[in-house]
Amino acid sequence: MPVNDDAYANGAHIPDGASFPARWARDATAFRDSLGVRAQTGLRYGPSPRQSFDLFQPEGTSKGTLIFVHGGFWRLFSPGDWSHLAAGAVARGWSVALPGYELCPDWRIAGITQSIAQAVQVIAGQTTGPLALAGHSAGGHLVARMCAEGMLPVDAMARVSHVMPISPLSDLEPLLLTTMNDDFQLDAAMARAESPVHQPAPACAVTVWVGGAERPAFLDQAQWLAEAWGCDHHIAQDKHHFDVVDPLTEPDSAMLGRLLGM
Repeated sequence: MPVNDDAYANGAHIPDGASFPARWARDATAFRDSLGVRAQTGLRYGPSPRQSFDLFQPEGTSKGTLIFVHGGFWRLFSPGDWSHLAAGAVARGWSVALPGYELCPDWRIAGITQSIAQAVQVIAGQTTGPLALAGHSAGGHLVARMCAEGMLPVDAMARVSHVMPISPLSDLEPLLLTTMNDDFQLDAAMARAESPVHQPAPACAVTVWVGGAERPAFLDQAQWLAEAWGCDHHIAQDKHHFDVVDPLTEPDSAMLGRLLGM
């Protein structure tokens, strides 16, 4: 059976790719420190250690809440590595919540999906106004899964104004041919059940966003979801898998404008 690892290997194909995690952690810490009491971390939404979220508040009354779900192939990272991505929305007067989740191989992807649904429900119960959902890579998969019928309570889903899967993994069947599946432990039926491309298109606005300089597999994954759902599809020229999310830090970026309806 052929191994599909290189198709989904991002860091090896990005100049100085190994340096990005340290940069993210540094920028995340600096952003949290800059907010002071407006940064709340480790708010629990479930019983397991990683079932918590960080919440960042704007000055004054919040206009709504952006929920951002991080990536890492369901195996890496935590919300604290990505705090800085809240900067743009907070500057625009929005609250931003970053939920964490237990990782593979300790948990299966289906369980992680249910965990994020629980997080969104708890965050919705603690906030007011519209909800925007965004996620990167595996996080893009998870926010797309939130659009499945019955995944979120009707009242929470009714508040969702926009969903933006960024460089999402939308069809998990190709991952069966990677060595990562030793951690995922997916079979064909599980991969299909967890693939957003097989869900009906949601009623809310959706924009699939991907970098033009990404691996062909991620360009394909984005296109498959946009075609399956008949939704907007934006290719950000010259952006690769690690910097495609950077516009979330910029209050006036096109990405943030689309996501928050500005």
